[in-house]
Amino acid sequence: MTRDIAINHATVREKADMLAFIDLCAARNLRAVSIWGDEIDKVGEAAAQAALQQAGMTVYGYNRIGPFIATELDKAPAQLEQAARFGADHVLVFTGGLVDGEHDLKAARRRHEDIIGGLLDQARQIGVKLALEPLHPMLVGDRTTLASLSHANAICDALGDGIGIVIDVHHVWWDERLEEEVARAGKAGRILGFHVNDWLVPTRHLLRDRGMMGDGIIDLPYIDGLVRATGFNGPVEVEIFSDDWAARDPAFVLDTVVQRCTQIFPDLVTP
Repeated sequence: MTRDIAINHATVREKADMLAFIDLCAARNLRAVSIWGDEIDKVGEAAAQAALQQAGMTVYGYNRIGPFIATELDKAPAQLEQAARFGADHVLVFTGGLVDGEHDLKAARRRHEDIIGGLLDQARQIGVKLALEPLHPMLVGDRTTLASLSHANAICDALGDGIGIVIDVHHVWWDERLEEEVARAGKAGRILGFHVNDWLVPTRHLLRDRGMMGDGIIDLPYIDGLVRATGFNGPVEVEIFSDDWAARDPAFVLDTVVQRCTQIFPDLVTP
C-alpha cells in the first residue's frame, strides 16, 4: 500500500501564485495538490486548469466555503461548482466563530449545523463531497464552532452520505478521545483527508506559527498509524500556516517537506 504526498497551496502561497505552485510540485513529481478558490481567481480559471492538466496533477482538497456569514455563503453555489470543475475530491467547510456580541455557543453551533445541512443539499446536487475539519479549541471564539472530532463525527452521523472529516494533526493531537474518534470516523468510511504539520513549543501565534513536521512535539507516526489503521489510503497532505516558512524560498520549503515526509511517514510514493 503506497500513498502520495499532497501539498496544500497555503504552505507557500505568499511567495508562489497558483501557477508557480503547480510548477514547483510538478518539478518534484508530486501528483496531487490542494487548492484555494481565491488563488484561482488571481491567475484565472483557464490558466489554472491548463497548468494542472499539463502537469498531470489531480486536485485533492478545495478551500473553502465559509465563514458562515451572508456575503460568503452567497458564494457557496459557485464555489461548489468550481470545485466540481476542478475535479476536487472534497470541499473544506469553514464555519467561522461567534458573531460580534454573541455569547451563546450552543445556539451558534446549532445555527452552523443547520447551515452545513443546507450546504450538503447543494453539494449532493452538484456531486461533490463536503469535508468538516475540526480546529483547535483555542480558535472557537473567532474562527470555528467545530472544535473536536467528536462533534464532527456527530454532525456526519446526523447528515448521512456526502460529508466527511479532514483530520489535521495540529488541531487534534491533544484530544483524549483521539483514538476512539479516529476509529469511529474510519469505521464509517468518512475520513477524507489527513493534514500534517507540527506543534511548536512555544507557539507564538495560534494560526500562523505551525511547525514543519519533526520540529515540534506531535507524535506524527502514532497519529498516522491511527489513521492508516482505519484503511484510509489517501495522500499525506502538508498544510503549514507559518509566517516563518512563508518567508522562505518556496522551492526550499517543498524540498524540506518532501524530505521530512519521507523520513516520518512509511509507504509514501517517493517523488
